[in-house]
Amino acid sequence: MNVTFRQLQLFLALTETRSVTGVARWLHVSQPTVSMQLRELAESVGLPLYEITSKRLALTAAGEELARSARAMVGEWSAFEQRIAEMRGMTRGQLRVSVVSTAKYFIPRLLGAFCREYPEIEVSLEVLNREGIVNRLRGNLDDCYVMSMPPADLDVEKRIFMANPLVLIAPCGHPLARKRRVELQQLAQERFILRERGSGTRLACDKFFAEQNFQPTVRLEFGSNEAIKQSVAGGMGLSVISLHALGEHYAADSLAVLNVAGFPIHSNWYSVTLLGKRLSPPAVAFLEYLAAHASQVEPRKSAPSRTHPR
Repeated sequence: MNVTFRQLQLFLALTETRSVTGVARWLHVSQPTVSMQLRELAESVGLPLYEITSKRLALTAAGEELARSARAMVGEWSAFEQRIAEMRGMTRGQLRVSVVSTAKYFIPRLLGAFCREYPEIEVSLEVLNREGIVNRLRGNLDDCYVMSMPPADLDVEKRIFMANPLVLIAPCGHPLARKRRVELQQLAQERFILRERGSGTRLACDKFFAEQNFQPTVRLEFGSNEAIKQSVAGGMGLSVISLHALGEHYAADSLAVLNVAGFPIHSNWYSVTLLGKRLSPPAVAFLEYLAAHASQVEPRKSAPSRTHPR
């Protein structure tokens, strides 16, 4: 079987972009070159590697097998290059990080500072919902992952690097925003706007409510913190959200953090890697940087509610 390393790289790019045009744009080569290389690769394998149905590209069984082998081979070569660079006293190479959507409020700042300290490291960042991140983790597509609820069904190494307090928010004009203390049962008649099922925030929220024997009335479910904040600010209901995600909405007096018994819900941010994964020097450097500098973006220990005169 006559297969080149370049063909494997092009094929892996295809598994990411799901488009020949996307591969050409990503790797800065012509589309005819990509098509020709992929065709020659399929001929060498002797089986179709992908098919297009309803304008969507999907890998065949042979393509899935090739993708697994190609990732291992390309990953091993990349690790070799980085070990050689380390032996030469250089910190360079590639770093692939995938994070859940709520982490986008602080990870880019940490990555920016990390890149200034290690300018020779090329960084790739993926931001997805928790399901997408778990799928990437399952496929071993990245060096490390950031999430608040690591999966229990995978063998992973997880490291706490920062607190992730979950607070209960309401529009500033809500009557409960004037209260110094609110019992959870006082919210029985309120409507809630929560993150989608399966998200880290929702998992922690559901667990807390179950422990408190409280059944919230869920009016809406969103996969976006921004949509939740806008809906709460518009008076559509209450929500539970990471303190990291409040941002300018809290500062601009559009949202209030309620002082509800049991809140904030305790949660943590984890850096996650597959158990036994041999980490590249850039990955090791990033995990160490994360542990040492996370306090620079850590949320306030408490967030008092916006109060209004009685």
